[in-house]
Parts: sequence; structure tokens; C-alpha cells
Amino acid sequence: MNRQFPTIDPDRLAADDARTLLRDRARSALRQTAELLPGRADYRGLRGTWKADLVAGVTVGIVALPLALGFGVSSGLTAEQGLVTAIVAGLLAAVFGGSNVQVSGPTGAMVVVLLPIVASHGARAVAAVTLLAGLIVLATGVVRLGRVVSIIPWPVIEGFTLGIACIIFLQQVPLVTSPEQAAPGELSTNALVAAIQSLAKADPLHLAWALGAVAIVVVCMIVCSKINPLVPGSLIGIAIVAVLALVVPNPLATIGAIPAALPAPSLPALDPDLVATLLPAALTVAALAAIESLLSARVAAGLADTGVYDPDRELVGQGVASIGSSLFGGMPATGAIARTSVNVRAGARTRLAAIIHAVILLAVVYAASGPVGTIPLAALAGVLFLTAVRMVNVATARIILRSSRSDALTFLLTALITVAFDLIAAVLIGVVLAAVFALRRTARSSGVTLEPIRSEDPQPGDEEILAARFTGQLFFVSAERVFETVMAVGPATVVILRMSLLEAVDSSGARVLSELIRGLEQRGITVLIKGVRPGHAELLRKVGVVDALRHHRHLFDTFDEALEHARSHVRRARAVESEPDR
Repeated sequence: MNRQFPTIDPDRLAADDARTLLRDRARSALRQTAELLPGRADYRGLRGTWKADLVAGVTVGIVALPLALGFGVSSGLTAEQGLVTAIVAGLLAAVFGGSNVQVSGPTGAMVVVLLPIVASHGARAVAAVTLLAGLIVLATGVVRLGRVVSIIPWPVIEGFTLGIACIIFLQQVPLVTSPEQAAPGELSTNALVAAIQSLAKADPLHLAWALGAVAIVVVCMIVCSKINPLVPGSLIGIAIVAVLALVVPNPLATIGAIPAALPAPSLPALDPDLVATLLPAALTVAALAAIESLLSARVAAGLADTGVYDPDRELVGQGVASIGSSLFGGMPATGAIARTSVNVRAGARTRLAAIIHAVILLAVVYAASGPVGTIPLAALAGVLFLTAVRMVNVATARIILRSSRSDALTFLLTALITVAFDLIAAVLIGVVLAAVFALRRTARSSGVTLEPIRSEDPQPGDEEILAARFTGQLFFVSAERVFETVMAVGPATVVILRMSLLEAVDSSGARVLSELIRGLEQRGITVLIKGVRPGHAELLRKVGVVDALRHHRHLFDTFDEALEHARSHVRRARAVESEPDR
């Protein structure tokens, strides 16, 4: 009986394979997307931690109130916009972000970026910039760029923080000099220049009252922190100053009326020309939001055992937070290291704490907008003065300055550029400078050493053999120096390239190695290679190092084998020299 095998249709088989591939890719995309969205796992263990989360949320909400108001005013906007940002962005970042304990809202670093934007494009442009920046940050999270922040060196981060602290401190000077300069006017967009300009035009009476208000707030913050770090010293100081300002006649400017409800959401007006104009500013805001949020989340992950953070989801959350903030007329938000630290120290374990923090601030809008409007701006300046001072970790700065000249220079230059020019430029220049120093150190630790043959059983002719020992990494920075060192070798019959200690090699290093071999061979020097690591063999073969050798058997695993072969070359060379002329 003849059996016939079923006929296979190639087109149908290809179509089935294509459908299977598309289905697998779709499932993978859905799974990756689900990882970036909120889930039930975010609140695992909430039954056992909700009380601690509630206490932490109330605590950090009270601490965040003066900061939100102060950063709103310092940005050239209003206290209301700072408060709206803390509420809307704080809630959305808590729900969609990648950290269980991160607290988000307006921050001092963002103030530094927003002030020149307000001066150049006006306060109305901030909502549009916030929307564009939120979309950019959201996109970076979707395409999984969350790990990029790990390339920023420690001295750059600390220099960046020092520069921000200096700018925040300087930005408060106009608030205490005179009532007219409480809001940005004709002052420079550079914080240092603006501080000098405002001091030159200071109103002595207002300055005296303002410094008194600052002193009261600072003393309350310092004393309360010594009694209990969780006591809201800033809020107590602000309350004292506000009461005194109501009782005693004074020239201090106040926050002013704050609406008793959140504004209705609306989409910021955008058109192609406006987008093109605001895009550079939006890119700067987005870069800062991503960097600061990821740094804060990383710090939070190390403060308490509340689970690891997802950097990609954190970017998605911060993007959603800024988009939401823009719809309510708010400003860009980032993760706030200070508020996050307070949240962790207060016992927060889940996202509920950050959500409660936003609810507390929302309650202030609906129940206490009147009293909040009577707060003197000088009191908020006092909060930010001390906040800026506390941002500077003297012990950390001392360690960096004493560690190495390159780290100290990177640290100081990043801080200086941050104050004098631009935050993002400071980070980029700091990273480039750190990379240059790192390459320089690596290049110095890499190299080649020429060694004569030292053997327990020396033989005649060993003086004609040299070993070139490679160490460290042979890459584009050190390759030329290695080439010059080996090519400067004196008279020799054989050179053995000892490569077992070579840690890494790139294509530039491999190319120089092939040129080195050809150069020595053209001078009549036989080149042998010993100890090529398995991970380097394929690259050396592709670039032409093996082809440059006189014979493909001039590759050896051990030095003894290479030395014996080198001695055979010396013996043959001497034998040829000893033959009489014919």
C-alpha cells in the first residue's frame, strides 16, 4: 500500500509563521506596557501598613505646604500654581510612578529652570512648557531610558546639588529687599546678578522687617528639628510670622488671595510656531525632571526596605504628573528628595502616604485658602533660605575635594556652571569632564612594558629576544602610546607579545596592534603572540592581527612554548649568519 505524505503549502506555512511572530510580539508589547501601569501589587501589604502610611502622608503634607507655596512664588509664578502642582502632580506621580515612597511636586531645581522661561516667554507659557516636557518624559519612560541616569558620576550629582542650593538661596534675596521686587520684574534671569541688583535697590525698612521674619522661621525650623525631626518647624514659623504680621503694622508683601478650589482643567494653547519656540525650554525641563526624579527615587530605595523602584515606570509617572499639572495651570514636577526623605522617616511603606500628602494639600485649598493668602512672602523666603543651606552636605563636599584632583575639579566646575549658566549644561559638561578624566586614568593604568628574557635555564641568544607585556586596556586613548613604546625597541630577532594580562581591547587598539606587528616584521623582527584571551580572539582576527603575523602558527597559549619557538628562530638566524659566503 502506497502512502502519500501531505503536501505542504510554503505560502501558507510562511503566513502561519508571520501570524505567530506578530502574536508573540503583541503579547510581549502588552506585557511590557502592563509593567509601566499601576497594578494591585503596588498596594501589597496595605492592610498592615495603612496606619503608618496615613501618619506619614499627613506629616509630609504639612511639610510640603510651605515649600509648594515658596517654590511657586520663586518660579516667577504664584503660590497657587505651586500648590496646584503639589496636589495634582503629587497624586498622579504617586499612582503612576515607579517608587513606593517617592513624593513629587515643585522643587528648587525646577525653580531655577522656570525663572528664565517666565522672564523670556511669560507666565502663560509655563503650562505649555509643562505639557511638552511631560510628553517628553513620558516618551523616555515608554522607550525604556530610565537607566541612563546611572551614568552620571557622583561628583557631578553633588556639584549639581551644590549649584542648585546656591541658586535657591540667591533667588530669595529679592523677596526680602523690597515689596516691589517680591515678584520678578526688571531683574536679571541670573540668580546671582538678580540678587546683587535687588540689594542695590533695597528698601531698608522692608529689609529689616523681612530679615526679622526670616529669622523667626529659621529659628523655629532649627529648634523643632532638634526636638523632633517630624515636627513641622517651617509651618510653625510661618504661622508665627503671619499672626505677627496681622497684629503689627508692617510693609511686608503677602501671598495674596488664593482660590478656594482647584481651577477647571483646560488644555494649554499650542500651535506649531509656539511649539517650535518653547521646545528648547521643554527639553531642558524634561531632562531636569527625569534626572532629579530618578536620583530621588534611587535615594528613596536606599533609605528604607520598601521595594526596588522601576526607573522606566518612574519616568512614565513623572510624565503623566507634569501633563496633569499643565491641565490645571501648574508647573513641572519632579521627585523631591527632601519630602521623600521626610516621608520615609515618618514611616511610609506604600504609595498611600504620597496620596494622603496630596489630599492634605487639597484640603488646605478648600478649607484654609484665606489664612494661607495672608502669609508674608518673607516667611516663605526663610523656609527656602534654610532649605538651600541644608541641601549642602559639607561632609560629602569635603570627601570629594579630598578624594582626587579630577573629582574635585569636576565637582567645583559643575557647581560653578550651574550657578553661572545652566543646569543641564552643567550636568552635560560635568559628565563629559568626568569621562575625560576617567579615560585619562584608564589610559595611564594601561600600557606595555618591554622585558628581557629571564629564564632559570638561560641559553645563548636569549638577549636577542624581548617580551612586550600588555596590561590594562588597549583602546583608542592608549593605543598610540603603546605603538610608540614597542616600535622604539632596539635590535632584536624576536619580540613576544604577552597579552594574557590585557583586560580589554577595542577596534582601534586591535588595529594599532596589527600595524605594530607589520612594522616590526618589516624591520626583520619576528613577532610571536602569547596568551590571547578568548573574548579578544575574534576581534583580533577580524581586524587583521593574525594576518599580520609571519605565520599563523605564531600564536601560543603559554610563554614556555612561545620562548622555545623564539629560540629556534634565533638559532636559525645565527646559523644563517655563520654560513660562509658562496
